[in-house]
Formats: sequence, C-alpha cells, structure tokens
Amino acid sequence: MSDTTHSRGPADDAAAATGRPETSSLRIILTLGVAGVMAGLLLVFVFQATQPTILAYKAKMLKLAVEEVLQGPDSYLTLYLVDGALTAELLAGSEEDAYEQIYMGLDAAGKVTGIAAAHSRPGFQEHVKVIFGFDPSDGRMMGMKVLESKETPGLGDKIEKDEEFVAQFTRALAPLEAVKKGRGDGDPHQVDIITGATISSRCVVDVINEAYARWNPLVEQMQGATRP
Repeated sequence: MSDTTHSRGPADDAAAATGRPETSSLRIILTLGVAGVMAGLLLVFVFQATQPTILAYKAKMLKLAVEEVLQGPDSYLTLYLVDGALTAELLAGSEEDAYEQIYMGLDAAGKVTGIAAAHSRPGFQEHVKVIFGFDPSDGRMMGMKVLESKETPGLGDKIEKDEEFVAQFTRALAPLEAVKKGRGDGDPHQVDIITGATISSRCVVDVINEAYARWNPLVEQMQGATRP
C-alpha cells in the first residue's frame, strides 16, 4: 500500500487559517454579475421615476424663457418645421420632439407680436445655447436669454450676468454686428461685446444671426401664405 502525498498551497493555508473553504472564481463572477444587474435596474427605475418631473421642469423653464424674450405676450403658438415649412398643427400621432420648433407671440387680438427661437453653437469652452425674440416686421430684437452655458465663471458667464450686455438685445436690429465697446458708430445693428469675454459674447451674436437668417424667411413665408 502506497502513501499519497498532497502539497499544500497558499490557498489551503488561507482556508485553514480562516476556517472557511476557498471561494471559487465562478462564484465571485456570478455575485458581481448579479450586483451589476441590480444596479442597472435601479438606475433604470430611478430614471423612469424622475423623468416626468425633469421634463415638466424643463417645459416650465422654456415657457418662462419664451415669455421673457417676447416681452410678455398674451399667448404664444409653437410652430413646427415640417417639410420645409412652418405649421402650428401636426398630424395625429406625431411626436413633437421630432420637429424643430420656434414660438410665435400673439396679443389679445391674435396679432403677431414677435418670434422666439433657440439655437446653439460652440463657445469658448462648450456649446452656448440661447433663446431670443425678434419682431419679424423689422428685425428688432426683443430679448435674449442664455439657456445653457458652461463658460468660465467670472468671465464667459457674463453673457448672462452682465445686465448692460443683455439689455442690448431688447433694441438692436438683426442681423447683428459685434463691435468692441466704444468702437461703434451708433448703428442699431451693432452690439458691444464684453471685454474679457470676447469669444463668449461674439458667440451669442453669431448664434442669433444664424438662427435669424434661418427662421425669418420661413416666418415671412408662413405669414405670406396666411394673408388674404
């Protein structure tokens, strides 16, 4: 009869020291996998639970921004870009978010008081998104509000905190021309950019010019089609 010799390894020593058998790699993988699935399900649940609240808040903030840049209209219509033309009506079952939108302010008699449009482009750090209002009859600016920006605090964020800069967008005429402060000649199209935040403030002007050039012809086309 022969003796069988068994060599002890580190795992055996560890198991003997703790009094517990070695945990298998498969068991560890299964445990981590289950934990990952549970964490994923929890994230999905939280997202679905909070999404309606988030969307409602965004809709409320957008409504307030539209009313602000249109100087408090009695009401406003949401216009959708469908097949190259603006319309206030969508086919049944259509998803509103699938279409680009602008907003038409109206007075108590239903007369158009202004158009609000949102647009974005790269700023000094990331995209700057603004919403602005204008009178489609003459291109006069009615207001501007920054919706999204991550520009440098104390410098680039002056595009939303500098009252003098923001106030210019309640009287200037589109298309706008960005000029250094004190260099303008009184032209109503000129907007003074902010010293120390040149790129960010020029970005706001460029955003507005791009959006105005795109949307104003479509607004004119729509109004022409509705005139008797």
